[in-house]
Amino acid sequence: SHVHSIKEIADVVILGGGLAGMSLALQLKNSNPNLAIIVLERKKFPAPEAAHKVGESTVEIGSHYLSHTLGLKDMLEATQLRKFGLRFFLGAGSHDSLSGADELGASSFLPAVSYQLDRGRLENDLVRLLRDRGIDVIDGCMANNVVTEDQRSVKEVHWHTEDQSGICRSDWVVDATGRASLLKQSMKLQESSGHEMNSAWFRLDTELNVENWSTNPKWHQRCNGIPRQLSTNHLLGPGYWVWIIPLVGKRVSIGLVADPRSVPLDRFNDFDRFRAWSEKNQPLLAEHLEINAGELMDFRFLRNFSYGCKQTYSHNGWAVTGEAGLFPDPFYSPGTDFIAISNTLICGLILDGRDDPMKALRAAIYNKVYQSFFTSTMSLYRDQYAGFGDTRFMVLKATWDYAYYWSVLAWLFFREKLTEIEFLRRNEAQLNSARQLNLEMQAIFRERAALGIRSPGRGRFFDQLAIPILLHLNTALLSKSSDDAQELSGNCDRLRRLAPLVKTLLDNDAPRDKGTESELLGDLRSRFA
Repeated sequence: SHVHSIKEIADVVILGGGLAGMSLALQLKNSNPNLAIIVLERKKFPAPEAAHKVGESTVEIGSHYLSHTLGLKDMLEATQLRKFGLRFFLGAGSHDSLSGADELGASSFLPAVSYQLDRGRLENDLVRLLRDRGIDVIDGCMANNVVTEDQRSVKEVHWHTEDQSGICRSDWVVDATGRASLLKQSMKLQESSGHEMNSAWFRLDTELNVENWSTNPKWHQRCNGIPRQLSTNHLLGPGYWVWIIPLVGKRVSIGLVADPRSVPLDRFNDFDRFRAWSEKNQPLLAEHLEINAGELMDFRFLRNFSYGCKQTYSHNGWAVTGEAGLFPDPFYSPGTDFIAISNTLICGLILDGRDDPMKALRAAIYNKVYQSFFTSTMSLYRDQYAGFGDTRFMVLKATWDYAYYWSVLAWLFFREKLTEIEFLRRNEAQLNSARQLNLEMQAIFRERAALGIRSPGRGRFFDQLAIPILLHLNTALLSKSSDDAQELSGNCDRLRRLAPLVKTLLDNDAPRDKGTESELLGDLRSRFA
C-alpha cells in the first residue's frame, strides 16, 4: 500500500490515548481551545467494552476530576455506574455466609460522588468527544522514534500506521503510554517503589451480587436498601485482598492482589489456580466461580506492578503522566487520582507558556508535589498487607487513611491548590507536619501488621457514616470555605487530635479523652465489642 507521509506542527503531542492521555487532551482543550493537540494511540478504536483494562473503581479525586474538572458529569451519570464506596469484608473465608464476616463500609452514599467505570466504554466516549472538539486522535499508530536532544528535551515524534507515516514537531511531548513508558525508558527514569506486589484479574460475563451471599435479614437491612453490589467489594485476608467490581452490562471484574511473602503469584496466575486458591481461602467466592466458570471472558496477571519515576515533568517541554510514570498500588483505587493530579500539574506547566521566567522553578516544584503525593500514598501500602486479616487494624487504618486523604490530598485537589505555588509555599510547614504525622502513623500500623493477626470475623458492622470525622471531611470537600488557609489548618489540627485516639484504640487501651473520642470517632470503640 502507498504510505503517504505527513509533517505536522502541534502545540502538544500526547503519546497514548488511554484514560490518562485522552483526559489530558480534553483538559488542555477546555482550558485553551486554540491549542493544536495530537494524540497517538497504538490500539484501534473502538476499544472493546468490559475488556481487560483494570481501573474500574474511582475514589474522590479521580471522580471529581472526570465529572467537574473535565465536565463529564452528565456522560458519567448516563453511561457508568455510581459507586457505593469501598467496602471491606474481613474473616469471610471462615464463614458460609457473608454476614458472618466483619464489614467496614458506609450504610448509605457518601456526599462526594464516585463511579465504577467500564474503561472500554469511557475511552470510546472520550475519543468521540475529542474528535468533535478538533483534537487529532490517530489510532492504530506506532510512535517509533521519539527524538530527544541530549536526553533533556523532545523535539519530534515519528509515527506510522498501516497506510501512513508522519513526523510531529511540537513544543510539548507527553508520555501517556501506560506501562510501555516510552519516554521514561528512553530517558532512563525508572525507579523502584520498594513495594513488591503481584495481581491477577479476570472478567465474568455475568453478575456477582454479594447480597446473595447471606440470607440474614438484619445484615440485609444495614445499607438502607442500597445494593452492596454497587460498592467496590473487598475480601481481605492476611497478605492479600480480592476485589469484586460490577461493570455496566451485567458483568463483573474480579481480581486478587497479594504480597508474594504470603501468597506467591504461581498460586493464582491462571483461572484454575485462582479457583483452587479461592476454595481454600474464600469459599464463598470459589462457589460463585465454580457455577460461572463458563462465563470467563479473559484472564490477566501482573508481576511486581508497583514502580516509581525519577522525574515526571521538565520545563524543556516533556512530561510523563498516568501509569507511564508511576503506579502505587490498586488498594483504595488511587489510579485515576494520580492521573488527575499529574494532568492538572502538566496543564499548569503547558498553559503558563514557554515564556514563563519561573518555568524551571515551576517544573521543579510540580515534580516535588507529585513525588510527595506518591511517597505519602506508598507509605499506606509498604509492609502493611500482613495486617489485612486483622479487623481492628483494618478499621483503624482505613479511618486514618481516609481522614488523611480527605484532609490533605483530596482537599488540595478539590480546592484547586495544586498549581498555586504561593499557597503551597505559605502553607508548606503545615503540609509537611501533616505528612510527617501520616508517616509516623503508618509506622505504627506497620508494627501492628507485622503481628499477622487473623480475625475470625464476628458479623460486626463498622459504618463509616457513623464516624463523625469521616462524614464531616467528605461533606466538606463539596462546600467551599471562606478562608482556605484556615480550613487547611483546621484539617491538620483535627488530624493531630485524631492520631492518638486511633493509636489508643489500636492498642485496645482505655480512652484518654472520651469527649474528643466521641466527637471524632462516634461509637467506634463499642463496635469492636
